[in-house]
Amino acid sequence: MRVQSLTLVAASAALLAPTTFPGASPQPRSGSQAQLRPDPQPQPDPVRAGRSGHRTGPVPRPQAGPVPPSRTGPGTEAGAPRRESGRERPVRAEELLAKVRGCDPVSHGRYRTDAGASADIPVCGTDDAVYWKADLDVDCDGRPGDRCNSGTDPHFTPATAYTGSDGRPLDAERLPYVVVPQPSGIWDHREHDVHGGSVAAVVHGDRVRYAVVGDIGPRDLIGEASYAAAQSLGIPADPHGGGVASGVTYIVFKDSEVEPIEDGAAAEETGERLAREFVGD
Repeated sequence: MRVQSLTLVAASAALLAPTTFPGASPQPRSGSQAQLRPDPQPQPDPVRAGRSGHRTGPVPRPQAGPVPPSRTGPGTEAGAPRRESGRERPVRAEELLAKVRGCDPVSHGRYRTDAGASADIPVCGTDDAVYWKADLDVDCDGRPGDRCNSGTDPHFTPATAYTGSDGRPLDAERLPYVVVPQPSGIWDHREHDVHGGSVAAVVHGDRVRYAVVGDIGPRDLIGEASYAAAQSLGIPADPHGGGVASGVTYIVFKDSEVEPIEDGAAAEETGERLAREFVGD
């Protein structure tokens, strides 16, 4: 269960800058992925059962040079077979979970998984990654499709905080992506080298899937990923009653990027490499 995306379809909409962190806001990164900037307080959006809060919609994309064509194609969608690099076996779920067993908090507070739930989820960090352990609520916003549209999801919003290389919203049905909370006094992902297109390993049970950071959620809630991400993890992906109440670990690798953001094959390849480095294999 989740709220409507904090998506304000107007391309000029952007995020509130946090007010509790000292110093100036980080400088924008170069490249095709957009960064956050201050903007007036958005108006409340309709509340979806179990979750509440604002989302933001498309983060402005800076002018950049030509973007290489997407390599997304057959075999790169959610649920496609994992590719191995040479003879190396894929990094296993238990290896990643062993590296995030403890928690050195980098957030200044804790998040709720759903509206009304206890705020007991910290964002933890290492030199190479940030991570949290939460539920998974299904984000079906973005480009309309057969499974994600205003008919299947009454709170559907046809936009995402980050857009593809063609300037269109991301496709939640096809692209595994995770959602980070809106920057606030609790935590600002930008201060930890996390941005649109950053690579994430998502672990549920014995499954590991790689995704990108593709949307921004409410400032006080955490634990959300796209339809495709849920489906690839074997989690019910229906935007109404899908998702899972606990047991999902999100590991986002700092200063990583898939470009273009919609390149699912590149996310798998880069994620596997970064995960191998992370576990020290």
